[in-house]
Amino acid sequence: MTTEPTGDLNGGTTRRTLFLGAGAVGIGAVLAACGGDDPGGGTLPAGNRGNPGGAGDPGGSNGDDGGAEQTPEGPVPLAAVDDVEVGGGIILPTENVVITQPTEGEFKAFSATCTHQGCQVSTVANGTINCFCHGSQYSIEDGSVVRSAPELTPQTQNPLSEIAVEVDGDMIFRA
Repeated sequence: MTTEPTGDLNGGTTRRTLFLGAGAVGIGAVLAACGGDDPGGGTLPAGNRGNPGGAGDPGGSNGDDGGAEQTPEGPVPLAAVDDVEVGGGIILPTENVVITQPTEGEFKAFSATCTHQGCQVSTVANGTINCFCHGSQYSIEDGSVVRSAPELTPQTQNPLSEIAVEVDGDMIFRA
């Protein structure tokens, strides 16, 4: 019994190689389709969990309801009351949220996305939320523009989007 080579000895593509390659591409497409977003159990980017002003829409809501993140045990707190000093605030980068305490016992929250070019704000100090990308500053009381980037006109100076929060005990939650 003699055997014949199954490939093309001249370096060309055989019908068998072509079918094997097409099958591999088809399997890859099926696997890619099965691995998409999994809102029921996968981890979502910060811009998709109640993040008004998230990436891609620096001036407003990205379509989420902004509601509290839930677990089987109940809502997940954003921060402890003691973490936010009076007259200051904290930035929660993974949640893309800034929480401030303008006066004792009054907590506010805003999108941490600067409305100028979508950078995440970097500090909270001296009564302002600060973005070092272009020097913009926002009020810790209402998210309004205190100082805008130099190249912006008054018509393009948008405040940070507010996020509703509530205090329950010693924890701060999305409302």
